[in-house]
Amino acid sequence: MNNFHLVGEELWCENVALPSIARDVGTPAYIYSKASIVNNLELLMGAFESLNVQICFSVKSNSNLSILRLMADRGIGADIVSGGELFRALKAGIDPKKIVYSGVGKTAPEIHYALKSGIGIFNVESEAELHAISDIAKAMDTIASISLRVNPDIDAKTHAFTTTAKKENKFGLPLCAAADLYAAAHSLPHISPVGIDVHLGSPILSLDPYRRALELLSDLYGRLHAMGIKVHTIDIGGGFGIVYKDETPFTPIQFAAILAPYAERLKCNFVVEPGRFVVGNAGVLLTTVTYVKKTPSKLFYICDAGMNDLIRPPLYDAYHAVVPVMQRKAADQTIADIVGPVCESSDFFGKHRTIDRVAQGELLAVRSAGAYGFSMASNYNSRPRPCEILVDGSSYSVIRKRESYDDLIRGEA
Repeated sequence: MNNFHLVGEELWCENVALPSIARDVGTPAYIYSKASIVNNLELLMGAFESLNVQICFSVKSNSNLSILRLMADRGIGADIVSGGELFRALKAGIDPKKIVYSGVGKTAPEIHYALKSGIGIFNVESEAELHAISDIAKAMDTIASISLRVNPDIDAKTHAFTTTAKKENKFGLPLCAAADLYAAAHSLPHISPVGIDVHLGSPILSLDPYRRALELLSDLYGRLHAMGIKVHTIDIGGGFGIVYKDETPFTPIQFAAILAPYAERLKCNFVVEPGRFVVGNAGVLLTTVTYVKKTPSKLFYICDAGMNDLIRPPLYDAYHAVVPVMQRKAADQTIADIVGPVCESSDFFGKHRTIDRVAQGELLAVRSAGAYGFSMASNYNSRPRPCEILVDGSSYSVIRKRESYDDLIRGEA
């Protein structure tokens, strides 16, 4: 998180002091660094420049239109999982031909919308879905380009809720059944099988699961060509890990190095679907300490942000560093639970954390919150969702207004 740095004792994002943003827009607020996002995109683009790789940003990680516009402006595509994400990607100006549509439960209206929009590839997750796409494409007198998402039963050592390629997961098709379903797809006049897809989970810190998946997919790729099914693309998914605490994730260059032999041998194109890598460490959740509560057994810093704003800690037991925005050199340290106002014992950002003592009214920054933060936020406890801010050098923009109480009941009768 190099673009979140201290100036004196104060935490800044790029060239803007976080306290000044808090004074202007209030808290809680998501703060993103444009420079961080652009830098991460450039790292990816540079690593893959010698390979035929289409980068498709995972919209579910952060779906704000201004963030998606940064992708569109650089020729980045989109990995989507719903009609709503397709709507957002198109509104942001992402080329529909660079959109891949994943997800196990695509509805008929969503499939129709995607075909009408001219998306690049459907990543098909079941035989039933294949026939649904075929029927809708036939009714529209068009051809749908598809990849079958295979489930290689690989444990990528992620959280149980975010692993996606084990045989007990709902995602993809058993590898042993893939060739037969490709043959069936090849026989359908309104279906064009163009690739093979896999997604192993997230976040992944080791290259080994990708190596194993690539070997299995390359075998299937060869079998399909022997059958006369000339697929040309391998979608290896995303899930690239980042540093939340003390992890050592692989780099884009290291990932590109494992793709290179397959690109040479198979003469294929690749799709990669990073999300967390691009935006995860480009954002913080800024929150105010509403109360300091001391009990005989605990010290609590009760914040104005809660689990409805950032659900990753209670949902995945995920670690997010929490730091005071004013980091005084002479500050005493203490051990505290950093919690929110939501009426759940699971409403926390960190438990038993060593942290500088702060007072009521001071600001805290929950780090590494750019991915799966606002995009998973809810209105639980009838709490308006926070605003989103994009910092660009010495200025910033409100890229989503804070919700009002009127917003909470909009659409209700």
